[in-house]
Amino acid sequence: MKRYFTLLAVYLSACLMVAAQTNEHKSVLETLDQYYRKALADWGVPGMSVAIVKDGSIIFSKGYGELETGKPEIPDGNTLYAIASNTKAFTATMIGQLVDEGKCSWNDKVQQYLPWFQVYDPAVGSQVTLRDLLSHRVGYGTFSGDVIWYRSNLSAEDIIRGARHLEPAFEFRAGYGYSNIMFITAGKVIEAITGKSWFENVQDRILQPLGMTRTTIYPEALSALGNVATPHARKDDRNIPIEYTSWAEIAAMGGLISSVNDVAQWMIFNLDHGVWDGKPLISPGSLNLIMTPHNNHVVNHASPNDTRTHFNGYGLGWSLRDYHGRMMVSHTGGYDGMISAVTLIPDEKLGVVVLTNGMKSPYMAATYQTIDAFMGVNQGKNWSDELLARTNSREQSDTRISDRIASQIQGTKPSLPLEKYTGTYRSAIYGNIIISLENGKLKMNLEHSPELSSTLKHFHYDVFEIIWDQEQAWFQFGTVKFNTDNYLKVTGIDFDVPNDDIFFEELKPVKVN
Repeated sequence: MKRYFTLLAVYLSACLMVAAQTNEHKSVLETLDQYYRKALADWGVPGMSVAIVKDGSIIFSKGYGELETGKPEIPDGNTLYAIASNTKAFTATMIGQLVDEGKCSWNDKVQQYLPWFQVYDPAVGSQVTLRDLLSHRVGYGTFSGDVIWYRSNLSAEDIIRGARHLEPAFEFRAGYGYSNIMFITAGKVIEAITGKSWFENVQDRILQPLGMTRTTIYPEALSALGNVATPHARKDDRNIPIEYTSWAEIAAMGGLISSVNDVAQWMIFNLDHGVWDGKPLISPGSLNLIMTPHNNHVVNHASPNDTRTHFNGYGLGWSLRDYHGRMMVSHTGGYDGMISAVTLIPDEKLGVVVLTNGMKSPYMAATYQTIDAFMGVNQGKNWSDELLARTNSREQSDTRISDRIASQIQGTKPSLPLEKYTGTYRSAIYGNIIISLENGKLKMNLEHSPELSSTLKHFHYDVFEIIWDQEQAWFQFGTVKFNTDNYLKVTGIDFDVPNDDIFFEELKPVKVN
């Protein structure tokens, strides 16, 4: 009985502490609440959920807008969204836990655990370490090779093996190239060391201890969990609902689907230096290394910036910089139809997570406005207005698609009968691309990516416009050009799909039959 009353007293004390903190920040939170609501409307994103943690507690958790455009259900703190690359810090943390357990070292070579691992140069492949994987310094360009795994059913090993055919963007450890594939590789290392899947590890090591009960990697599990935000593509200033696509096989680089309330527990854990319920789940040494810059970006010190940033870099699964005299630990995530951000200010014991279900999102506006409000900086600044103006300007100045459409040459026809373009085309990094003729129209199917099937519509000469069978979030307009030799024998395909994320031009398929 005495133990019961002791526990009750502790519980009531904690409740009073949370209430006191919430009351202390009541005015700030009320202002932010209205700000989030207006930002959502101004940006036109369907829905958004926000949670704020301060001094070890959730002091704000709320949703705005719609789970799906045109439907009445409203998001809340338990609504599920894909958090995408915010998953990377979970992968780095699990490597840190394995280091603490003596099962590996940060400087271990990847080939020690994955003997088949290779990159663009065998000599480089033999030297890549676990830290290299987690800090984007292997030599690949940002997003290089994402076309291999994007919406594909390839295994993680097949994806990694295909990446060895990619060209480097810079020398080993001589630059920064954000590489999803190297995080997929880190996930395979975790599996090799433990004998369990990445998701089994993250459940045992992080999700279950932290009580993150509404976090998964499986879209097929969402209907049972309920309260799920729908992803939306954006076309002609309209939000278009799209289906979830599974990232379970590549979960180590971005597969978690979660809620702001669950992510809030993750933020509290990191802000408390890896301690949860009085027990350290990762050592201070490993967490310190994770939050130490391993790959630095140049900051323009000759010109003032609105975040007063003096250093900017990437640690292991986290972006790192200073913000108005405070260290900022953060990451963002981009999934088909969903954009998110997780940001920590350790010195302030402050964290904010913003999850949204659209492609034009105020995720960083909400983040910065929240941090400014609690730190008492940038008073009078409206990040939403400023970032929305920048986004609109960038969209208006992006003429890649309109320029291509305007360059179309009318009145031309293909060099060959359509059946001459049919056949199997082989991409070294990916596999087979099949061109067939159905009802007088060319069809294109990527053998491992049924969600990227399309019809090819004549554009001009031997160039055909790609008409995707499904709505796509990251790209819309695109073309393929059939190449021929001197005797008009088709030899291969060149892709041109203007976008900033999925580089189809890396496929370089060659006709094999």
